Order: sequence, then structure tokens, then C-alpha cells
Amino acid sequence: MRFLPKDEGFFDLFDRLSARLTSSSRLLHELFSDPARRAELTARIKEEEHAADQLTYEVMQRIDRSFVTPLDREDIHLLANRLDNVVDLMDGTARRATMYHITEKRVAASALTEVLVACTGVIAQAVQQIRKPAEVHKIAREVKALEEKADAIYSAAIEELFSGTPDAIQVIKWKEIYDNLEHAVDECEDVANVLESISLKNS
Repeated sequence: MRFLPKDEGFFDLFDRLSARLTSSSRLLHELFSDPARRAELTARIKEEEHAADQLTYEVMQRIDRSFVTPLDREDIHLLANRLDNVVDLMDGTARRATMYHITEKRVAASALTEVLVACTGVIAQAVQQIRKPAEVHKIAREVKALEEKADAIYSAAIEELFSGTPDAIQVIKWKEIYDNLEHAVDECEDVANVLESISLKNS
């Protein structure tokens, strides 16, 4: 088996970036569990988003400085951007909750953010196990199952949202929030697929 070249700098940055995913998802779950704290939690998620942007920038700078990289440059670039995209989506969802003055707790939003917490947690494990294709493959299957669970929650939530004679403003607000949460989970699956591809390529 060919081992990955040693360059702990990139791998440390990926670990730190994936940690921003997990912390952002937990904060977002708290927000939809306790909307009264939305301003505080949105601000904290924004801090995570800024930190993720800085880490992504550091990855790009390191690519430019490195003569030999431990992974293909395109793969490093792709993984960093995919991870950052998930944080961006969570930040966008939190900002919408604040802009729309969300004060109501909804079971579907809490359930979707629970799935997001689970997804980001296993992605962080996959980043740490990137040298072990079998482990990354197993984790990628977990993320796929979680994505399917999120799809079911999302479909039921949208059906409920449009049932009866709903208030149009509430429909607009919550549909966009549900859309963003479902999109964030989809992006987690994309991250898992990228990790699996990188792991297999470098095994």
C-alpha cells in the first residue's frame, strides 16, 4: 500500500475546518430549539463562519507555497471549499431565522438540525480517517443514510407547511429555512463523496 506523503499541515487544517462544521451545526440546533436566543446564536455561528473562511484561505495559501502537496492540489482545493460551503449554508440559515424574526419552535427544523449535527460529526471522523479508505467508505454510507432521513423529514415538513389554509408569510419564511437546512445536509453528502474519492485515490 502506498502511504500518503507526510504533510501534517494540510491535515491539521482540514481537522480544524471540520471542527467548525460540528460547532456550527450544534449552535444551529440550539437556535431552532430555543429561538429566543436567535440573535446570540446567529452571532456565534457568524464567528464560526469567519473562522472557516480564514482556514479555507490558509489552505489555499499553503497550496501556493507547497512545492509537493500530500494530495492532488485540485482535491485539496475541492475538499476545503466543500467543507466551507456547509458552514456558509448554516450561517445563511441562522441569519434568515434572525431576519425573519423566528420565535416559534418547529419539530421539523429541530429534526433537520439534529440530522445536520450527526452528519457533521461523522464527517469530522472521516477527515481524521482519510488515510483509511474502508473507514471513510463506511462513514460515507452513514452520511448517505442521514441524507435520506433528512429528505423524508423535509418532504413531510413541506407537505405540512402547505396543508389547509396556511399564512402566506409563514410559508415563505419556513420554506426557505427548510430548503437551506436540506441543502446543508446535501452538501454534507457531497463532502463525504469527496472524502471517499480522495481516500481511495491515495490508498
